Amino acid sequence: MTFFDIIKALLPLILILGLLLFALIMVRRYSFSINGKKSKLLKIEVLNNHLIMPKKYLSVIRVQDKILLLGISENNITLLKEYDYNQSLETDIEQGEIKKTFLELLKQNLGIR
Repeated sequence: MTFFDIIKALLPLILILGLLLFALIMVRRYSFSINGKKSKLLKIEVLNNHLIMPKKYLSVIRVQDKILLLGISENNITLLKEYDYNQSLETDIEQGEIKKTFLELLKQNLGIR
């Protein structure tokens, strides 16, 4: 086996590894992230996960201007409810305009003063 035979064998291997590296870079750049960061392209944000049973969750996810309530189990994902996203309520809560506690709301709804 000569030196040129070794180069002819390694050249396709190096070319394939380069193409795989390029594909990995493109997938990382233009797809959503898996490690909990917000997606810039799809605007997906996981707001909350709640464990119901082992391997069964309720998830609240915001996708652009919709909030989705999903039931997630080991074998499937089910859309339970879809809501419109109301950003004005979120800004009201952040600004402190809604200051009622749970106890105040309970007293108000029960008619207790």
